[in-house]
Amino acid sequence: MKRVLLIQHESFEALGTLDPLLKKEGIRIRYVNFERAPDAVPEIDRYDGLILMGGYMGVYESHVYQHLKVEMRLIEAALKRNMPILGICLGSQILAHVLGAEVRKHTEREMGWVPVHLTEKGRSDPIFSGFKESEMLFQSHGDTFEIPASADHLAFSEVCHGQAFRYGDRVYGFQFHIEIDRPTIGHWIEMPENREIFRNSEGRFVPETILEETETHLPRSIELSQGVFRNFLKRSGARTPKVRLGSGR
Repeated sequence: MKRVLLIQHESFEALGTLDPLLKKEGIRIRYVNFERAPDAVPEIDRYDGLILMGGYMGVYESHVYQHLKVEMRLIEAALKRNMPILGICLGSQILAHVLGAEVRKHTEREMGWVPVHLTEKGRSDPIFSGFKESEMLFQSHGDTFEIPASADHLAFSEVCHGQAFRYGDRVYGFQFHIEIDRPTIGHWIEMPENREIFRNSEGRFVPETILEETETHLPRSIELSQGVFRNFLKRSGARTPKVRLGSGR
């Protein structure tokens, strides 16, 4: 890849460990932040890949957030062009929806450091080379998705069945935040929206506990993220099978 279209949904949504790696690899990035430019209608034809970050809205709120429909069309166009695609958190949910899977509110929220387990296919997937069978990864989400029927299920947690999937050879969706770094965690903990979640969690999510666990788990997470992103870029030359779209347009 030489040029990537990168979608952000919130002004606070940082790229974390992904940012320096893309720059080191000499990849030119065009940022589209839909909070700052809600009416933007980017096209995919000038780019070699698509990356979609996280956000607070849900896929099922496309009637409120019109940019979600724009993103779905971008994903459809990228799939038809056999482009590499990486979706993180909300990005993975939008990708799963386009591939025909259900996305919905979860009965439980995941926030903080959570054990994520690789499936048999996840253990053999090159993108997770270097992973143990279970790793502590950072989560911040209240929605979940089914694994698309045309995709391979790569990872799960005890609360959230859909943690990672692969469609074809170079299209990936990750529910967990593999891009997380220390400044991003600190910023997210102080956000009013998350402070409200902490207050209403009846002690399940405690900022001080998340910060303590960050000291333990973040170095390993950063190590894993470097491998995941490098492996994703290496696989960007592979082919994706003929797409079956399920987003209903």
